[in-house]
Amino acid sequence: MDHTFWHRQTAAKPLFPDMEWSRPQNSATAGKLLIVGGNAYGFAAPAHAFSMAEKAGIGTARMLLPDSMRTFVGKTFTAGELAPTTPSGSFSQKALLELLTMSEWADGVLLAGDLGRNSETAILIEKFLEKFKGQVTLTQDAVDYVIHAPEQALERPGTTLVLSFAQLQKFAVNAHFTAAFTFDMDFLRLVDNLHEFTKKHQINIVTKHLQNIFVAVNGDVSSTKLDEDLKVWRVDTAAKVAVWWLQNPAKTFGALSTAVIHK
Repeated sequence: MDHTFWHRQTAAKPLFPDMEWSRPQNSATAGKLLIVGGNAYGFAAPAHAFSMAEKAGIGTARMLLPDSMRTFVGKTFTAGELAPTTPSGSFSQKALLELLTMSEWADGVLLAGDLGRNSETAILIEKFLEKFKGQVTLTQDAVDYVIHAPEQALERPGTTLVLSFAQLQKFAVNAHFTAAFTFDMDFLRLVDNLHEFTKKHQINIVTKHLQNIFVAVNGDVSSTKLDEDLKVWRVDTAAKVAVWWLQNPAKTFGALSTAVIHK
């Protein structure tokens, strides 16, 4: 197979060096990001995503958290808003109005994780992805909600999954993709599969394997060699991806590939 679709980069030699120099210079033009996540028992993911988004250069970030976290809003999270929850403390279906309203304010939405396992939250995410037409990045357990019913996310324009390799395996299987993603596959086979998968479907993929972070968009694939393996990487990477993407909406592949090497 001709691998002209595969592009390799390192931190010292990025694929799109001009993208760094063309970034917005002030917060008024650096975009607005909505970060969604948390449940009554955990909020590390949205909190960390908020911090990383600011570090990545977002203009304004706001958070939507479940009402079960009321005691933290205004103290720990001054940019947080609250939405209705289930009795167990996760987002309920009734949170859809708040989620859609705040998403219309934003240039991009990051479903950062720590959502918990709840059937009402699953319905909320399904309805949100159906109704909202803008950029959405999903990571951590937010990805789990679309793994089991991948059809909507697969063909929804403007959707990026930042997911573990194990999550990618399940997602591809449930999408009835004919080629398997296996932990023992060689580098070229992985690149070929990512190429074919994103050529067939509209979804954007960011995953880590073989001490590389891979970005796949519309058949183009970039691989970024890591100086050291990252044990915890999804929330960090998803926040950077969401920021760079909303700042470069017409250059998705370049934005996502640049985001993964940004410190």
